[in-house]
Amino acid sequence: MFSSNHETTNPITLGEAIERCCKELETSDAFFGHGTDNAWDEAVQLVLAVARLPANSGQEVLQSELRSEQQAELRALLHRRIHEQLPLPYLLGRAWFAGLEFLCDQRAIVPRSPLAELILNGFQPWYFGPEPRRILDLCCGGGCIGLAVAHYYPNCQVDLVDIDRDALALSHDNRERLDLGEGRVRIIQSDGFADLDNTRYDIILTNPPYVDALELESMPREYHAEPALALASGADGLDLTRSILASALDFLSETGLLIGEVGHSWRNLERRYPTVPFTWVECEGGGEGVFVMSAEELQKYSDCWQD
Repeated sequence: MFSSNHETTNPITLGEAIERCCKELETSDAFFGHGTDNAWDEAVQLVLAVARLPANSGQEVLQSELRSEQQAELRALLHRRIHEQLPLPYLLGRAWFAGLEFLCDQRAIVPRSPLAELILNGFQPWYFGPEPRRILDLCCGGGCIGLAVAHYYPNCQVDLVDIDRDALALSHDNRERLDLGEGRVRIIQSDGFADLDNTRYDIILTNPPYVDALELESMPREYHAEPALALASGADGLDLTRSILASALDFLSETGLLIGEVGHSWRNLERRYPTVPFTWVECEGGGEGVFVMSAEELQKYSDCWQD
C-alpha cells in the first residue's frame, strides 16, 4: 500500500499516486465534505498540492514523476488525513472558494458555501436594486464570502463581521493575501449586528452557525476539527438566524436583499415560521438551505420575527 512506512525509492507518476491515494481513502473512515464529496477528487487535490501544481492542471501532468521527498510528504499527509480525520484544507493550509485561493486553518471553518455561486452570478436573478455599493458578510469566519465579493466587485465597500477574534485574524490574513486594503474591506468584531454603526447595506450575506444539537452530535469526525462556535446554534440550529431575521431590516437599504444559508436546518426554519413563504435558491453546484429575502419582505413579515 502507498502508506508503507518504508522509504519509497522507485519512481512513481502523479497518475499512479492519485490512484493509490484514492484506494486508501476509499477503504478508510475518511469523510468527504470539505471541498470534495468523493475520494478521487480529494486524492487529486492532495497529489497536485504535494507536486506544487495548480489545482486546475490538465491530464498532461499525470505522467510527471514525484520526487522521493514529495512521496514522503504525500505519505505523511495521507496518514494524517486518514488517521486523524482532519479536513484536507487544514492539512494543506489553503482552500478554494469562488475561484480564489484562501488561507485555511482551524481558526475558522473550511470554506464551502454555495453562496459562491450567487457571487459569481452577480446575485441574479434575486437582486433588483441599483448597482450594489455596500455589502455585509455577517458571520464571516475566515472572510472568504466577503473577500470574494470585494475581489469581483471593485466598486463595492465590504464589511466583514464576526464575534470570533481568531476567525477575524484569519480574515485579516486573507485580506492581505488578496491585496484588499482597509479602504475597501473593513473587519469588525461584533455579536451579530450589535456593534455595527448605522450603515445601510445593499446586500447582506450571512452563513451563520446553523447546525442543530442532534446533527452536531452525530457529525463525522472531520467536522469536529472545526470551531464549534462556527457550527452550533441551539437545539434547532436557528438561534442566530432568528436574531438576524429580526434585525436585518434595520441595516438594509430600501431595495436591499438578505441572502442567508441555513443548510439542513431549512426545514426547521419553515416549521418555525409557517406563514412566511421563503424563497429557496437551487444552486447548480449543489448545497441546500440558501434563502433570499428582500427588505420589503422582511418588513411585510416583521411581526413573525418578533415571536
